Amino acid sequence: MFDNLLKLVKEHAGDAIINNPAIPNDKNEDAIQTTTTSIVDALKTQASSGNKDALTHLLKGSGNSAPVTNSVQNNVVDNLMKKFGIDNAQASQIASTLVPKVMDQFVKKTNDPNDKSFDLSDVLGSLGINASGIMDKIGGFFKK
Repeated sequence: MFDNLLKLVKEHAGDAIINNPAIPNDKNEDAIQTTTTSIVDALKTQASSGNKDALTHLLKGSGNSAPVTNSVQNNVVDNLMKKFGIDNAQASQIASTLVPKVMDQFVKKTNDPNDKSFDLSDVLGSLGINASGIMDKIGGFFKK
C-alpha cells in the first residue's frame, strides 16, 4: 500500500511541494515521503482508535469522511512543520492542496475493480484491520 500511495503523492505533488518555495528543491523527495508516511500513520491511528466506521465510509466513498480526512491533513501539517521548519500557514496550504487530491484518488482506486493498485483487503490489513469483518459489514461492496 505504501508504495502505491507514494506514487499518488508524487503524481499530485506539483504545486504543493515541487513548485513550492517553502520546500527547498533538494528536500522535495523528503517532503513527499514525509507526506506519504503522515497519511499512512493517520489512517493507522484512525483504525487503532476505534474509528473504523469513519474509515469504512472514507474507503467506500460514502457518508461523512471529513473526520478522517481532517485527521490526515492535520497529521501532514504537523509533520511538515516539524521536519522542514515551515510555519503552520505554509504546511496547511500544502496539506489542503495535496491531501484531498490524494485521498480522492486513493478512494477511487480502492473502489475501481479494474485498478489493482489498491486492493481493499490489503489496504485494511496494512492499517491493522481485520478485512473480513469490515467486508461483511459493508456487504461485499468492494468485492472485485
